[in-house]
Amino acid sequence: MPGAEQLAIAWRWLGWELAAIGRGVRSAVRESGPERDTMVQSLKAAAAAILAWALTGWWLQAPLALMAPWTALVLVNATVYRSLHSGVQQFAVIVAGALWASAAMAITGGSTLLAMLIAIPVTVLVGTYRRFGTQGIYGATTALFVITYGAYSLTEVGHRLLETLIGGVIGVTVNALVLPPVHLRNVRDQLQRLSRESADLLDTMAEGLRGEWSESDAAGWHDRARRLDQVLRGLADARQWTHESSRFNPGSRLRRSVPPPPLEADAVWERTVGHLTAITRVLGGTAGEKARLTAPGTEFLTRYADLAAQSARLCEADRDLMQQPRSTKEERDRQNRAWKEAWAVYDALAADFRRQTGPAAEVSGGLLVETKLMLSGLTPQEMYEGDTTSTA
Repeated sequence: MPGAEQLAIAWRWLGWELAAIGRGVRSAVRESGPERDTMVQSLKAAAAAILAWALTGWWLQAPLALMAPWTALVLVNATVYRSLHSGVQQFAVIVAGALWASAAMAITGGSTLLAMLIAIPVTVLVGTYRRFGTQGIYGATTALFVITYGAYSLTEVGHRLLETLIGGVIGVTVNALVLPPVHLRNVRDQLQRLSRESADLLDTMAEGLRGEWSESDAAGWHDRARRLDQVLRGLADARQWTHESSRFNPGSRLRRSVPPPPLEADAVWERTVGHLTAITRVLGGTAGEKARLTAPGTEFLTRYADLAAQSARLCEADRDLMQQPRSTKEERDRQNRAWKEAWAVYDALAADFRRQTGPAAEVSGGLLVETKLMLSGLTPQEMYEGDTTSTA
């Protein structure tokens, strides 16, 4: 039944989502990295908002104390520089929004609806100005606060701006002085995450292909491969944050750091993720009662599972190379061994593939082509080694 099928799909999606959340939580608890950084920044943002409310709402008894914690919350940003930059942008649009909304209320004699008709379209349009960046929308929301609260005298508007300023100062100060974010290691962390999650996915596929696997299993593998795109986006963000991290950041002077791996590493893993996604897509096409592709025989899939497992060992060796700025000879030798063993398994499987015929051979060939391209991209090289000169 269509309803039951949709429910099963939704249930599988929920399971994948919960599994992804669980992996993220375990990473945050067990090791330093982007997940833990996100957790720290979230707790800092909450603390800044509570502190801003305590100062303006509880101690100063401000009439609309919401402005202070709201501003503090959004200004605990990925870098100190970004907090300062966003703070200036946000204060500018809030001043503009508050003044224009007050003028609209004065013109309309305090009519909420007429003031909205005058103020909101203009503030939304002004908020799209590229110099305001993502902070532009706060001009319109501030206008809404002023109009719906009904306070539009110069004194009351001055209170709104003071509360905003207090919240901004608290947000930026908390971000700069409490575990200030230094992202100089984040590029390496994201690359490690790519290799670790790729290895886990390949191992899971290998285990499944050796036994009974279903359409649901294949869909789960494909979902995990597609989620690696999110890590690639995180890697791109980390590159940008690395550039910003040391600007106006007291924490950058307290931590010894080394330059991140060069950009070539990003390109390698972008291609690797693409090949993994293609492999899981092909396997998904062979599964289920309505399979679009003819599945290879059990013998081929069992041997391909060995290739997937050996590819996972290569990804793990690649991960170990990124754990330290300068790898050891033992780690490089391990990567070389894993690479040679993966190619040996591939060559043996490719030689047997030449005897295959029929529609299943097309699928087997597709899997081998994508795997060959993936292994070629993971050729041992010292792309993850940075200059050991300190930038502290």
